[in-house]
This record gives sequence, structure tokens and C-alpha cells, in this order.
Amino acid sequence: MNRIGSAQKVALICAVGVIINVIGARIAQNFNMPLFLDTYGTIFIAALGGYVPGIAVGFFTNLLGAVFNESEMYFGIVNILVAIATTFFCQRGYYETFPKVLITIPVIVLMTSFLGSVIEEFVYSSTHFETLEKFLGHFQENFSGEFRDKGLAILVTFFLLKKFPSDFNKDFLLLGKMQAPLSDEMRNELENNDRFIQSPKNKFISSLRTKMIFNLIAITLLVAVSITAISYLIYKESEINDRIRIADGVSSMIVSEINPRSVEEYLERGHHVESYNEVESKLRKIRASNSDIKFLYVYKIMKDGCHVVFDLDTPDTPAAMPDDVLNFEEAFIPYVPDLLAGRPIPPIISDDEYGYLLTIYKPVYNSVGECTCYVGVDFSMDSISDYGRTFIAKVISLFSGVVIFIFVLGLMFVENNIILPVNTMAYCARNFAYDSEEARGHNIERIKSLEIKTNDEIENLYSAFVKTTSDSMNYFENFQRAKIQVAVMDELAHKDALTGIKNKTAYNKDTAKLEADIEAGCAEFCIIMIDINYLKKVNDTYGHERGNEYLINACTLACSVFGEGNVYRVGGDEFVVVLDGDKVSSCEENVARIRAEIERFRADDSLEAWEKVSAAIGVAYYDSTIDKTTDDVFKRADAQMYQNKLAMKAIRTT
Repeated sequence: MNRIGSAQKVALICAVGVIINVIGARIAQNFNMPLFLDTYGTIFIAALGGYVPGIAVGFFTNLLGAVFNESEMYFGIVNILVAIATTFFCQRGYYETFPKVLITIPVIVLMTSFLGSVIEEFVYSSTHFETLEKFLGHFQENFSGEFRDKGLAILVTFFLLKKFPSDFNKDFLLLGKMQAPLSDEMRNELENNDRFIQSPKNKFISSLRTKMIFNLIAITLLVAVSITAISYLIYKESEINDRIRIADGVSSMIVSEINPRSVEEYLERGHHVESYNEVESKLRKIRASNSDIKFLYVYKIMKDGCHVVFDLDTPDTPAAMPDDVLNFEEAFIPYVPDLLAGRPIPPIISDDEYGYLLTIYKPVYNSVGECTCYVGVDFSMDSISDYGRTFIAKVISLFSGVVIFIFVLGLMFVENNIILPVNTMAYCARNFAYDSEEARGHNIERIKSLEIKTNDEIENLYSAFVKTTSDSMNYFENFQRAKIQVAVMDELAHKDALTGIKNKTAYNKDTAKLEADIEAGCAEFCIIMIDINYLKKVNDTYGHERGNEYLINACTLACSVFGEGNVYRVGGDEFVVVLDGDKVSSCEENVARIRAEIERFRADDSLEAWEKVSAAIGVAYYDSTIDKTTDDVFKRADAQMYQNKLAMKAIRTT
């Protein structure tokens, strides 16, 4: 059967699974059966066809079931997790024997009972997890029902699978595949090589599959979190705006009860004024009319603080007396200038020792437009937080199944259209044999047998891979030989044959970079000139072999002090050291070190003549005011070296 025919057959079988679930759930509800009957098709299809078909059946079951019962859309994640767990156990052989399949029942029942209880608690309960005992009772009730339902579904699936032909699920194996079936050898190696692959440069690097899975997970989680966060923010903003409108209406009602002309008298005499008690009674009725009003008060704002006009007590907070002065709360500090000027201020949301509150301050004006006091209403925002948790729970329950389903579809697409074709091409390339013409021909045929047909760039890559592999056999060896020869020649051209360090050609090449820095005005370097003493004497006395050894000892000393990468042999007995950038600061110290070593050699009578390295040293730092080129610095270093050589000669003759 071709791939299109297999896909149609799989789609039909999955549709039957969805229908079985939906009809089973309706029958169980209509006849009040002690079973749910909504996962029989999911479990069977997952055991038969694997993750994608099983998850598809679970997803569309609850999507279609929501048409008849809206609450079922929140439980889509449960049906999908049942498919995932069933596939997991089935692929590990738990459905092969009766004792093993019994082990899966309590695991799946525990999962569905717990998750179902959590969803019900968050979505349908106004008080989430009020007591652990209550939740455990709910969980126990769900467990008994789930055990009957899922246990029977798993056993029915187990016996049905025994009746189906062993090759019945071949169509499921071809689902989404864009190439010919793999050989057993190739399949086994790819499965064992699922997470990491070997690389010539790194012992292990992440496989393409691992990276794609991580990317899919990251993208899926980002989308899920973004949808949840945006939905919650829209919900919260809507709730806060509604609360602000209600609070504004309440504060306007209170403003209408306050006589601006009586504010000063209320401050002075408080409860001794008959109208004060009448207004306070009305304020209490207004507060009692809305359970979300936590604090209600009237303040006159002055520079020294809030002078209390009215303040209603609460069970937890006693009321302040008239003309008591309260400090400005931290959330109101930015608005003090507006309050003192009698201007309106925006609603304030705060979360402090008094709780999570929405505060509305509304000014009370007298007949000439002067602000005599402010009405303050603090609305509790705790209910928004509680409703918000329920809202998030509903969004998560609703979208988690969708997210998993989309993730699985994306993973299947990536696996069949990118990962599997690339991995099979990599397998063929990695196992390509160059031993003989026959072996190379066999490998080319193995690559062609993949028959990758994704109808996109991957197929183009595969075609190019086949052509390139075939063509490359004609000139690959010659290319490798030429590449090696070029590398060897380049290395020889820049290395001193005797000492193995960089030679004058390399010095000229590297100083050309310093010339560019001088042109750019960013040069910072120094040059140390080292001229070896007594080379001719060692050659004449002990022979050129000892003279070469003397030079090598001198080179070793210079490299140990300045670093091999900074030392050049530019003449028979001349070495140059170039330090740039941060290394310039260590120049003086290193020169002192090498001079100390030379002095130590001179004083050590146990050393042979060719071991007593002696050299004159000159140092010059680049100075932009006098140096135009690196050669200017070199000449100054050479001149100082010459002065040092004369000084050393003078010491020897005294």
C-alpha cells in the first residue's frame, strides 16, 4: 500500500476511535452507568498506533464531546495523557503479557484520578483545596470510578490486540514518512544514536533531534505561557476596570452625603455634632451594601498629613477619631502635591499591611470650588486574585491539551521531514567505505535507496548529496593530497629549520599587522632585540654541532621567558621578541628575568660552554611621536642592544 493510502486508513481508524469514545461517554451519562467510557478508543488506538494517533483520538474526543457537554473541554489533557501513558507502556512490552498489563492499571488510574480531581477543584470549586481531607475524599471518590473505567478499558485493549494480526500496525509505522522504510541495521543504529552523535572535533555533540525537540518545547511553552499570560492580563484588566467603575460610583454616592460647609465643624466636634452621626450611619450602610468595600473614610489633606473627618472601623482595624492626623501611606506619596492642591488623583492599587487594595480618592468641593476634603474607598482585590487563579486553571486546562497536540504534530513533522532524512543521510555518509570501487558503488546505491521525497529543500539536499557523493570519488584523494602538501609548505615557509620557532618571513608578516595598527592610530607594542654572544667562539672551539645546541639553548631561554609565539629568529645569532597589547606591561619584568638567567649561567662553573647562554639585549617601546614604522622601533631596540653588548664587553675586559 502506498503512503497516501496508509494515511487514509490510519485517519479512518482514528475516526472510529473518536466515535467510540464520544458514543461511549453519551451512553454512560444517559444511563447513569458507574463508568465513563470516554477513553476506550484512545487507549486502543494508542496501544495499536503509538503517540500521534493516540493523542489525536484523545484530543478530538474532548473537542467533539464539548459540543454535547461544555465541561469536557477542560478534561482534554486527561485523555491525551492517557494516550501518552498507554503508548509508553505498550512500546516497552507491558501489553505483551497479562501480569505486565495489570501493572499499568494503577499507574494510569492514579494519574487520571489525581489530575481529574485537581481540574475539578480549580475549575468548579470556589475555594481551592480548602482542606487536604476534603481533597483526598474527592480524590478517593474519583479513584474508585477511574479504577473501574480505566481498568476495564486497558483489559479490553489487551485482549483485542491479541486478536489483531501482528503486522496490522504497519500502516501506523508509515504515518508521515517521506522516504522508503529503513533497514533493520540502519533503524537500530539511529535509535541507539538518538541523543548524541560523535564528531571529529567534539567527543559528543547534541543531535539534531535533541535540538529540534528542545526548540519545539521552548516554542510550545512560550506560546502556551504567552496565551495564558495575555488572557490573564486581559481578564485582570477587565476586572480592575469594572471594580474601578463600581468604586467610582460608590465614592460619588459618598460625596453626595458630605456637606462641605460642615467639614470644619466635624473636625472640631466630631460625634458631638448631630449631623455627623447621621452621615456616619449612611456611610456604614453604603459600606454594607458591597462586601468588597474594606475601608471607607473621609480625610482633609494638609501638609502635616491626613486629618480624619470620618473613619469606619472594621473587625481588624479600629477607627481613628475625628481630627486625628495620619501619615501619608507610601503609595500616595507621589500624589501629595495634587492632594494638597485639591485635584483629583487616579485610582491606586497597593499591596501592603492592609492587604491587596484598590483605592479611590474623590475630592469634595464647596460652592466656590475649593476642596474641603477627600472621600476614600478601599476595595479589596482578593476576590480578583481568587477568580484569577480559577481563570488561569481553566485556561491551562483548556489549552494544555491543544498545546500537547500541536507539539506532537510539530514533532512528527520535524521528525519525518527533517530529522529522519538528515540522520539517514548522515548514517550513509558516516558509514561510507573507501576501501574499493565495489564498496564505494555499494554505498552510493544505499544512499539512492533512501528515496527521500519531501518535495522541499530537504529533497533538494538529498539529490545534491547523491550527486556530490558520486562525483567526489573521482578527485577526492588528489584533493586531500594537495591540501596536505600546501599546509606543509606553508608551515615550512614560516618556521626556522633549526629552532622550530617562527622565522624572519613570519616576523615580516606579523609586523605588517602592526603597521596597520600604526596607520589606525591604535598601535601598542615593544620590540626586544636579542643578540647571542660567543656563537663564533663556540663554533670554532667545539664545532658547529655544539654551536647549534648553543643557539637552541638560547632560543629555549627566550621562549620560556617571553612565550614561543612571540619569539622570532631573524638572523644567525639574532632573535627578536615582539610584545603587543596587554603583554607590553610585562616587558620590563621579563627582560629582567632573562638577564638574571644569563647572569646565573655566567656564574655557574658546572655548565658547559654551550650551556652558558649569553646575549646582549635591547628594548624599544613604540612611541607615536617619533616612530613612523615598526622598523623605527626595531632600529632603536637594535641600537640599545649594541650599547648593551659594548657594556658587557667592557665588563669582561676590566
